[in-house]
Amino acid sequence: MGRDKALLPWHGKTFLQAHIELLNGHSELVIVVAGKNRAFLEPVVYAAGAFLVTNPTPELGQFSSLQTGLREVLNHGRDAALIALVDRPPCKSVTVALLRERFLIVYEQGRWAVVPEFADKHGHPIIAGREMIEAFLKAPSTSTARDVEHAVQKHIDYFPVQDPAVVMNVDTPEDYERLQLQTSRE
Repeated sequence: MGRDKALLPWHGKTFLQAHIELLNGHSELVIVVAGKNRAFLEPVVYAAGAFLVTNPTPELGQFSSLQTGLREVLNHGRDAALIALVDRPPCKSVTVALLRERFLIVYEQGRWAVVPEFADKHGHPIIAGREMIEAFLKAPSTSTARDVEHAVQKHIDYFPVQDPAVVMNVDTPEDYERLQLQTSRE
């Protein structure tokens, strides 16, 4: 992209601000993981009422940031996490509410996480219970979240939702332009 995707403008905010606002409505605390971009994210995170933690090894990639954030979740005494990627637009609030409701049901049935699904694609945010958090934390830093998810797939609940935002991704300036055009028509 040539710039920090978390700070891309989105409906009068940034992706990061929109995610924090969404998650604040559905969780007790919001933790944002920064890397070398901490100085740029810090004012946005604190102004939105979230916590900021720095990944000590951002050069190891996105999975190391996930592990950093999940350690912080456990350090704050929580046993579950709503995990969102801030380099894409947030989903609808109703989608998060449905995912939370679903998690409360299936966790009692032995599922460790709920992953939203749209048009046969898995998306974000996901809700992970303690067992899933520990699976992520025990995995080698060279892993990916997808590797870990697939290794424990029998414990994952893939939950169909009617929200295309759960699978939207922004990797290029062209993707971002298309996304802006698409949402301006909605």
